[in-house]
Amino acid sequence: MNAADQRLRAFKELLSHARERLGLDLGFVLWDGSTVPDTLAPDALAVVFADEGAIAGLVRRPKLDTLSNLWVSKRIDIRNGTLFDLAAVRSKNKVRTKDFLKSVDKWSLLQLVAQFWRVDRGGPWPLEEVPTEKPSSGDPAENKQNIAYHYDVSNAFYALWLDKEMVYTCAYCTDWNNDIDRMQQDKLEMICRKLRLKPGEKLLDIGCGWGALSCYAAQHYGVTAYGVTLSEQQVAYAQEKIKRLGLEGRVKIELKDYSKIEGEGIFDKVAAIGIQEHIGWDNYPTYYETVKRVMKRDGLFLHHAITRPAKRNDRVFLKKRPEFAILTRYIFPGGQLDHIGNTVASLERHGFEVHDVEGWREHYQRTCKHWHDRLLANYDKAVAEVGEVKTRLWLAYLAACSIAFERNGVCLYQTLASRRRRGPSGLPPTRADLYR
Repeated sequence: MNAADQRLRAFKELLSHARERLGLDLGFVLWDGSTVPDTLAPDALAVVFADEGAIAGLVRRPKLDTLSNLWVSKRIDIRNGTLFDLAAVRSKNKVRTKDFLKSVDKWSLLQLVAQFWRVDRGGPWPLEEVPTEKPSSGDPAENKQNIAYHYDVSNAFYALWLDKEMVYTCAYCTDWNNDIDRMQQDKLEMICRKLRLKPGEKLLDIGCGWGALSCYAAQHYGVTAYGVTLSEQQVAYAQEKIKRLGLEGRVKIELKDYSKIEGEGIFDKVAAIGIQEHIGWDNYPTYYETVKRVMKRDGLFLHHAITRPAKRNDRVFLKKRPEFAILTRYIFPGGQLDHIGNTVASLERHGFEVHDVEGWREHYQRTCKHWHDRLLANYDKAVAEVGEVKTRLWLAYLAACSIAFERNGVCLYQTLASRRRRGPSGLPPTRADLYR
């Protein structure tokens, strides 16, 4: 038996042990076509290893970065299933990874590592060229670069899997079985209701995306909307949409950093739907002060953002976990999440009164699942538009986010606030008007 055969046999023995010890209801397909178990059915869920260089890469650097590269280059793949199926298998077994590693014969594991250590790791490694990132400094030029990396990928790409109005934030379920088009329409409607929009009011839409909220509010609530984004492709799309819908003079979308919005006390209502994630922890004061400056004294502000659960202190909270580091490096450069306690405290520190806080975690879990499934259904078209690496990267990101929301590792909150003042807030005594 030559060295390559010995490596293959040793790796298969490790996989067999893992499968039995962890009770995994899936199989493995190796680069020579053999399987673990040997009797693996053709239609069984399986993890596929395309070449032994993939194992060599993992042995040398057992990190999420390595796994991400192997996934996007299809050197590790899933047969007869998706990342959701793989996560479901992992969640069923009760054996912790730490306990499994204790059960592995250390000498055999060291021998396996030694056997693969000198093997060429092969290629490609397409994500290695992506630079490391850091939280946003707040500089408008840096913000624009970060936004362009994610949102200027391709309008046609996003159109393959977003809803018909191109809304790229958490949708809202009035029924858990609704499709993404209905969910996003209901979300736009709920935003307008929470803001108590009235004809003739001025709405500021910070981080307006492709203009869905601004156009919807103008069409259905008679407001004049002004939206800002740092994505050139979003601006081009939104401006064409405004013309197509005949909303010139009622909706205006511009390429502008939110902090550069001019004026004081201009807007009756302000919506910031999914922008705080891009701002950076150190820049939150600028964000809240900007909103307070441009909003009228009797205005309403709806803040909508992804959060993480708080930790024992902010120093621990701000320490970046490996999975989030992967997300900010390859998907959302400059991104950083708040916790809801700090959101409420920050609003109060900056002169706001908080009226309502509503959790939409389960809504976002379903939203991301819809997006993933729609992208997977349009896989070939997506690959033709942006390439296989980006398509597989986005599939992994959408699946991971959906799973994270399902497991309560991240949350989504909508927070309604007004500028703090004496006397009545102007809101109704109940929230029955939201569910009319």
